[in-house]
Amino acid sequence: MKKMSQREMKRIMQKMGMGLEELQGVLKVTIHFRDRRLVIPDPQVTQMKVSGQTIYQVVGEAFEEKEKTETKIEISEEDAQLVSAQTGATIEQAKKALEASNGDLAQAIMLLTSKA
Repeated sequence: MKKMSQREMKRIMQKMGMGLEELQGVLKVTIHFRDRRLVIPDPQVTQMKVSGQTIYQVVGEAFEEKEKTETKIEISEEDAQLVSAQTGATIEQAKKALEASNGDLAQAIMLLTSKA
């Protein structure tokens, strides 16, 4: 069987109504999952258009990243007032200390009193 050149392949695909194009300047491709990401730096990306749809082919070495989950904790007004009363800090400073300590009252008080 004869091996087909890239040029012959493009010509045949165009006759079938398919377009093939290599995308230039792609820096990275990232695929997001629930708990992780697959990152492909400096990939070779080819775009193929078939029947009104676009298909992307990505070639390159991939590595996995854990998905960063930011959980914003709820700071109650009572906790902020308690930390404020114990340290002499403003309510706003107390809330920031509680956020930095993930809601731990003792640690928030220690943070504010050690700065003084």
